[in-house]
Amino acid sequence: MTSSYVPLLPGRESRPSRRGKLTALLLVFQGLFLGLFVEFVRYGPPAGSPAGSGPTIDHYYPMFQDVHVMIFVGFGFLMTFLKLYGYGSVGFNMLVAAFVLQWATLMRGFLYMEDNTINLDIKSMLTADFAAAAVLISYGAVLGKTTPVQLVVMAFLEIPFLVVNEWIGTVQFQALDIGGSMFVHVFGAYFGLTVARMLYRPEASDSTKEGANYNSDLFSMIGSVFLWMYWPSFNSALAVGDGRYRAVINTYLSLSACAVVTFAMSSAVDKDGRVNMVHVQNATLAGGVAVGTTADMMIQPWGALLIGIIAGTLSTVGFTVVQPFLARLKFHDTCGVNNLHGMPGLLAGVAGVVASLLKLCELGDRSAAVQAEFQMAALFVTIGIALLGGTITGIILQLPVWGKLQSNELFDDRANWEMPGDEAEDDCEPQPTPSIIRDAD
Repeated sequence: MTSSYVPLLPGRESRPSRRGKLTALLLVFQGLFLGLFVEFVRYGPPAGSPAGSGPTIDHYYPMFQDVHVMIFVGFGFLMTFLKLYGYGSVGFNMLVAAFVLQWATLMRGFLYMEDNTINLDIKSMLTADFAAAAVLISYGAVLGKTTPVQLVVMAFLEIPFLVVNEWIGTVQFQALDIGGSMFVHVFGAYFGLTVARMLYRPEASDSTKEGANYNSDLFSMIGSVFLWMYWPSFNSALAVGDGRYRAVINTYLSLSACAVVTFAMSSAVDKDGRVNMVHVQNATLAGGVAVGTTADMMIQPWGALLIGIIAGTLSTVGFTVVQPFLARLKFHDTCGVNNLHGMPGLLAGVAGVVASLLKLCELGDRSAAVQAEFQMAALFVTIGIALLGGTITGIILQLPVWGKLQSNELFDDRANWEMPGDEAEDDCEPQPTPSIIRDAD
């Protein structure tokens, strides 16, 4: 059976007019950011003074560059698996990330400002990229189901919750999470899932447009490969000294084991022993998430491999069993962020507790048991704030002022993008090439 393309309502005049909303919202926010930067943000050392001291560009920029590629290329192309939503996946990924880089710099700066000044340096640019990663993870849960206005509002509302949660975890609890598995991946996944639940629409689950074809899967695999290659930089970017060396090694090994086990498990769960491209695109990356909390700890190479093995298994089973279960509970997760970021992030949090109990990390003046308790507390607080923030954000996004997609606009670029040939073929809707992988039996 071949899936049929359900066109938008014929003619431009029948499509809901959203002209002006996105323009006004973005210009207002950009004006706000400009004003706040003028008032509070200054170059931090050493950028602000030749004699200044601070994080050097040579130390951080190579890792920052890798993380930046992950944000704008890796995440963007990973989401292009939707056969009719490639523009939205890559394009809105860029919009949301660029928006968050500025907003996260300000919000985080307000918490750590000195003398009423936010000092901007290469390290704060890195942490802004991590904040963007969390929001893009949340975007994955609602991919194809929101207007760009709703996306921008979601990003604006998510950052304060994200920054406060990070402050509680790192400053108040002094929890260790060098790769952001708890504060980025777990938070982003469960914030996004909660928003998706609040915005649930039955027609999204039944849409024939939510799916991939051969070409869109190949584009998505580009994102997966970029993420897989650069993930050691993501987990080690903020580490220092020997810890950075260990973070690269441990992530490298965890990803390798995870990839091998993902192929094995994907073949095992298929009745004909075939490999599922969804698993390869996503579950192969779970090892990078799962080792993030303990990446710079003395977990030993075999420990990194073990974490990767468990992560690959957990993520593949998540796509096969957990995601259909959550769908029945009306948690419609377009990208499967729970399987790639949520559950592997929880595994990372548990691994951090175990590593603390085994004294595989720097404990300072704490006992191993006390550090383990704070690691667990940080994980639970992260989940709680993500669920609370997602609920509040979901309620706000339901307000009519933001607008919403019509049922026939879900997972369809033409709701928000000018498409090639629009002027010449306004009433002639193109037919997508049937997928030889998923659309045909």
